[in-house]
Amino acid sequence: MNRPTFAAADHAHAHALGAGWADDRARKFRKAARHSRLIRVLRVAIPAAIVAACGLVVVVTFFNPFRLPPDAAIDPGKLVVSGSKITMEAPRLAGFTNDRKPYELTAQSAAQDLTKPTILELTELRAKVESNDQGAVTLQAATGTYDTKADLLRLVDKIVVRTGKGFEARLTEAVVDVKKGTIVSEAPVTVTLPDGTVAANRLDISDGGGVVLFSRGVRTNLTFGGDRSRSASAQ
Repeated sequence: MNRPTFAAADHAHAHALGAGWADDRARKFRKAARHSRLIRVLRVAIPAAIVAACGLVVVVTFFNPFRLPPDAAIDPGKLVVSGSKITMEAPRLAGFTNDRKPYELTAQSAAQDLTKPTILELTELRAKVESNDQGAVTLQAATGTYDTKADLLRLVDKIVVRTGKGFEARLTEAVVDVKKGTIVSEAPVTVTLPDGTVAANRLDISDGGGVVLFSRGVRTNLTFGGDRSRSASAQ
């Protein structure tokens, strides 16, 4: 491409055009900076949320108290036996993680059918874990099923993860592979941050939270620094 030239009479026009290019470069720089900030926040917030999600697996220890840490406090609630199914109403578990962070896990009920000893059914799950970077991390889900043999936790309906720093994720389903340290959701997910939102139709978290991938119709809305929000989308 030839370098543009301007006659002396068009000096003012050239100056204005150059200023326009500078403004465009500045806008692109600000957009890139916003994107980088969003990625940095996601890399911190989402792994912190995983701590709460995986923490729900500890609820299975209601049926195996020998696996509990010695300082854990357990309240099994009311036991109801119906046929081959044993149900604990309003079970609660509290204690400390390996790095001495307090956690609390509750459920409306936790049930196990003796004919299916590897399956634990959970309703109205609630988890709260303290995090160094994000303050209190909470997770709730309407229902969940934990397969103790496969080490898979399936969460379904009204899944919400929140942190004390303004991060919120809403999902309708998610599968946690405890052994692999992965979380996969093939349903719509929306992540809200203090400076924007990310929405997608699939979420993959791997490497124990080190890799976070949004795919299938990804949409972002950034509102950093009081600037007018900018949206971007990808398929």
